Amino acid sequence: MEFFLNYLHQKVPQADKSIPGYYRRALTSSEVLLVVYFIICFFLFPLINNGRWEWSPLVFALLSGCCLWMLKRGGVRINLIKYAVVSIGWVCWNVRYFGWNSGVQHMMTLMLVFAFFNVYDKPVNKLLWFLSILTIRVGLFYLSQTFAPIYSMDTNANTIYQTLNTIAFFLMLACACIVFSSSIQETERQLRLRNQILHKEAGTDQLTGLPNRRMMIEQIEQYCRENREQTFCVAIADLDFFKQVNDTYGHKCGDYALMRLTKLMEEHAMGRYSVCRWGGEEFCFFLPGMNLDQAGAVMTDLCFAVETMKLEYNGNEFSITLTIGVEEYDFVSPLDGLLKAADDKLYMGKKAGRNRVVV
Repeated sequence: MEFFLNYLHQKVPQADKSIPGYYRRALTSSEVLLVVYFIICFFLFPLINNGRWEWSPLVFALLSGCCLWMLKRGGVRINLIKYAVVSIGWVCWNVRYFGWNSGVQHMMTLMLVFAFFNVYDKPVNKLLWFLSILTIRVGLFYLSQTFAPIYSMDTNANTIYQTLNTIAFFLMLACACIVFSSSIQETERQLRLRNQILHKEAGTDQLTGLPNRRMMIEQIEQYCRENREQTFCVAIADLDFFKQVNDTYGHKCGDYALMRLTKLMEEHAMGRYSVCRWGGEEFCFFLPGMNLDQAGAVMTDLCFAVETMKLEYNGNEFSITLTIGVEEYDFVSPLDGLLKAADDKLYMGKKAGRNRVVV
């Protein structure tokens, strides 16, 4: 019941003056098949109607051809109405002429497909389409039981005509479903790709391209869920006297230093750890499967690599250093506590003279 109520209250976009591409393709394929079907019926009728020609199929072929020609002139609703008029007219004529056993009444199902795949129509209108088609179909059935058909086909003629109607119906239904499902799948694919891009952008630092704080926390939490028996370490690093670099050489030079540092850390990691920009000139490291001694050795090696890295910007040569605090997971402390412990060790290193690793 809740699903039904949500369906009735869903909002729909404003319809454009022109028909959407996917809807036009579905209607076009159906209209083309209808024209071919009507022409086949015209030449088939003498075979199943004792040699008598019927001009009605050509009239409907002409009407369907006009609908096809006018397809680009108008929106979804007017084109759906034109399609419905031709289809219902054909069904009514067939039921009256050949009776209910002609099998042509199934083509009314196609109108439901087109009505319910119209994203620009309100749910209430779609239900009205459903009730209208259902009423016409039931009414035709009772009329066919009340009044005898104008022409009664023999068994062979009825078999041929029912086969033709079944093939035509399933071809049109298949074409419509292929177009609509392909459109939905393409929309879903594009939406998923876009969401993945947005998710990546939301978790990425714009300057360095490194994951940001949120992404790093998600990565560590996922590791904890999937590797409950495995230890790991986290480290917080801060650039020493980075404000002096910005003040002396400018913020663009500071950005250059951060990007060079990022490249160095990514090359140094070699898959052993992950690094993110924690904020400003701070970085956070996640070292899975390492104990405190192992992580300390890796961070000490990184600290030395940063110290020996030569930087040059606009003819000015300078260097930078890191102070790093490392903490090991004890299987008890929450992640916030673990990160705070690493941050506390970082500030211990700052007070002790910087350019060092505290474990």
